[in-house]
Amino acid sequence: MMELYQYDFSEFENTDLNEHGYFGYQYLDYYWVESDRHPYLVQVNGKLAGFVLVNQYTYLPGSQYSVAEFFILRKYRKQGIGRQVAFHVFDLFCGRWEIHQVYTNSVAQQFWRGIIGTYTENNYTETVMKNKDWRGIVQCFDNTAKFKT
Repeated sequence: MMELYQYDFSEFENTDLNEHGYFGYQYLDYYWVESDRHPYLVQVNGKLAGFVLVNQYTYLPGSQYSVAEFFILRKYRKQGIGRQVAFHVFDLFCGRWEIHQVYTNSVAQQFWRGIIGTYTENNYTETVMKNKDWRGIVQCFDNTAKFKT
């Protein structure tokens, strides 16, 4: 599925296939061996439908969690599955989150603004970053209050 995701994403970044016909994803194996990376597969009716990669590599001070990659197969899009998956993943980790989108991916920006806005009741910030670490849009929110009883 990572190759399908990267194929979709190639529209927004200047990436090419390697000599073997793959895009490749250099960090994928780390998600199964490093404690600060968390891979999740998405299933719909027992069928693979996407994935989410969460990590703790953030750009802004005080942030704890980041959605590194988020992919739902086209067949399952616009059915509320992405929203359900995002909410579930957010609820797995209590703390300050960063969600990133590249400038050119306006569809992802619209998706995440809607998801995060609903999840946080519009209690989030959005920053435009232009530095050596990241160039794009970053939404930040803290879901700690959801975990207090």
